[in-house]
Amino acid sequence: MAEASRVVLRNLRITPRKVRLVVNLVKGKPVQYALDLLKVTNKRAAPVVYKMIQSAVANATNKSTVDVDRLIVSEGFVNGGESMKRWLPRAQGRATGIQKRTSHVTIKLAEI
Repeated sequence: MAEASRVVLRNLRITPRKVRLVVNLVKGKPVQYALDLLKVTNKRAAPVVYKMIQSAVANATNKSTVDVDRLIVSEGFVNGGESMKRWLPRAQGRATGIQKRTSHVTIKLAEI
């Protein structure tokens, strides 16, 4: 299985733990099945991953002659990005730190 296409999204403003659920859902599946599955998935990261897979398919067809029906989502992983640090006022003049996490998402397609 040679890598047909790869797409990377950096600094997605959704936590890596939540995006990982969606990426692991489609990993190893044929592209058309993965897109259908993402259409009905009720997660905030689902439309983002859907667009990423569509972009990877478009890259694969432009780059070389690839049969779209034979493409699968071979790899998908999510790493943590930068965290925005914010403060929340609390009782008695104190403050609590909040980390607003971001994700780096990578999806690879391969032809079987």
